[in-house]
Amino acid sequence: MRTAAVHAAAGSLLLTALAAAPAGGAAAAPAPSGAPTARAVAGAAELRGTAVAAARAAREGIGFGACPDAEDLPATVECGTLRVPLDYARPDGRRIELTVSRVRATGKDPAGGRREVPRQGALVHSPGGPGGPGSTGVYVPLMGVLPEWRRVAAAYDLVGYAPRGMGRSAPLSCVDPGQLPTGPAPAPVHPSAAEKREHAARAEAYARGCAERGGDSLRHHTSLNNARDLDVLRAGLGETRLTFLGASYGTYVGALYATLFPSHVRRMVFDSPVNPDPQRIWYRNLLDRPAAFEDRWADFRAWVARHHAVYGLGGTAGEVQHAYDTASARLAREPAGGKVGPGQLREALRQTGYHDEYWPHRAHALSAYLRGDPAPLIEQAQTYPEAAPEAENARAVRLAVECNDAPWPTDPAVWDRDGTRLARRAPFATWDTVWAGLPCASWRAPRQRPLEVHTGRGELPPALILAAERDAVAPYDGALELRRRLAGSVLVTERDAGSHGVAGGPNACVNGHLEAYLLEGRVPGRYASCAPRPEPEPRRAGRVSAPRPAV
Repeated sequence: MRTAAVHAAAGSLLLTALAAAPAGGAAAAPAPSGAPTARAVAGAAELRGTAVAAARAAREGIGFGACPDAEDLPATVECGTLRVPLDYARPDGRRIELTVSRVRATGKDPAGGRREVPRQGALVHSPGGPGGPGSTGVYVPLMGVLPEWRRVAAAYDLVGYAPRGMGRSAPLSCVDPGQLPTGPAPAPVHPSAAEKREHAARAEAYARGCAERGGDSLRHHTSLNNARDLDVLRAGLGETRLTFLGASYGTYVGALYATLFPSHVRRMVFDSPVNPDPQRIWYRNLLDRPAAFEDRWADFRAWVARHHAVYGLGGTAGEVQHAYDTASARLAREPAGGKVGPGQLREALRQTGYHDEYWPHRAHALSAYLRGDPAPLIEQAQTYPEAAPEAENARAVRLAVECNDAPWPTDPAVWDRDGTRLARRAPFATWDTVWAGLPCASWRAPRQRPLEVHTGRGELPPALILAAERDAVAPYDGALELRRRLAGSVLVTERDAGSHGVAGGPNACVNGHLEAYLLEGRVPGRYASCAPRPEPEPRRAGRVSAPRPAV
């Protein structure tokens, strides 16, 4: 069984690659007052098509059985396929198959008693994306073996799925993975005009490849279709109402679902929400992230400085920055093992913004490299050619969804202006983030107008929102915005913390609120909060098996 996949499903290690998102910048989406209603965006034909597809799925069900060997899953996990329309306006036209996985509710008292736990139905978990590290959703039912999830696993079937375009679910790719660069890469803080032109050319070529390889199906990779697929999955599972846990981008799919199908909702958990404001989908969300990553980079450097006795990288955050700069310059002259250059170093350390559990491993790798041992850094930072097909699939799906979902600036001067402005405040992550979304500037498929996410009081059962105050992947303002838009929802804040994905992690307070909601339907007061999780313990060595974020 894949260790990385297990950890991908495990509580707080459900790291995701969020839809592209940096702060300020040009207006790319319509103002909220101009945002269309749910019915206008979704379209009457698509709503009827979803009803047709859901009724068909309810009749057919999902034939669960043994999982394919390629998924490398234990026998406790069942797999099946769900057929959904490629185009919901034509539900009887071409259909695609989504891979679904399930672990049945144990019904056992986790405390060891003899009391049987009543089954409450299926809990569908979307761990993020769009795209993401592999078909992560297929592995999420494995989280039930973790102590933090056993009470929930006793009452619910745990269900995961690979969204359209991912893994074996009608996979999408835009280039030949064998042609992707795997060697050392640079990491300019202030890229030259020539470097910017090179990235713009690569982005344009990638967008062209998506159009050529995706063909007519490319336009159907959207968040709205992901929400419609979720309703067909609900019906295929035999559930009259959906119990759902979405993390990161999964919260946006859940918010669209709640807006389109509020009467189909039983309970919904939104873990580390992205900002659903139509004005921020997706360009402005892209621009929100570098500043948040800069703050998390500062958090990491301060932690490393507090443990100077272990890592020897400096006793202040500034000294740790100098150690990083020294390593980057050395790698520019001579890549580690011929594989790891400044770009790979920055990407590896950027991952410290996703989750605290990366901190000891990345600090050890940087320390060892500067002391003459490059092996840990090579292991953690190199680009693995065998992972290229999965990485390309993830990138293609992420860009297809984000570029299709909303208008993007098409003038390269706008991207350059916004990136240059951001880099003054947040040099660490700005250009990598901007360039990740740049193919959307020359996207060939039609752009949609983002849905105005909103539910009125009484339309939706109370929803539970979980967020860390210093989250860099999904900045905290997104949780506040989602709470404003879903009437009756309640937000639980993990104060002074920044790990992305807080459900089922090491914070017992957060998990207590999660269990009370999923098992009993109870929500806390409107402004509930929890103290931060303990900081990670420093250590010199060790491996981290969580997947690499895809953005």
